Amino acid sequence: MSMHDKLNVLFLCTGNSCRSQMAEAGVDISAHRSKHLDVLKNISFDYVITVCDNAHESCPLFPDKTKVVHVGFDDPPRLARGAKTDEEALTHYRRVRDEIRDFVAQLPEKLTETR
Repeated sequence: MSMHDKLNVLFLCTGNSCRSQMAEAGVDISAHRSKHLDVLKNISFDYVITVCDNAHESCPLFPDKTKVVHVGFDDPPRLARGAKTDEEALTHYRRVRDEIRDFVAQLPEKLTETR
């Protein structure tokens, strides 16, 4: 596979509140929305990347050519629940956003290494 071939990647999270959207968008998720897996059932994916442990444990079956990879990230809403200020809550979102951004920045090289 050359660097110019496009991979079709699905980021999957059962919480569907921000991690998969962050990964899909890179950073700015203001124009993104959660999607149910049924909406994507007719799309062929090269990779499905589960970004939460629950999605990894309950990941639906995909065709044989689809490779499922788990890269777990903390859940910002759960972490921010105990925050005393908005700024403290944002710290959790920003940290996870940055971790996801760093992971996505390494694609597709990281995925093609596992083929």
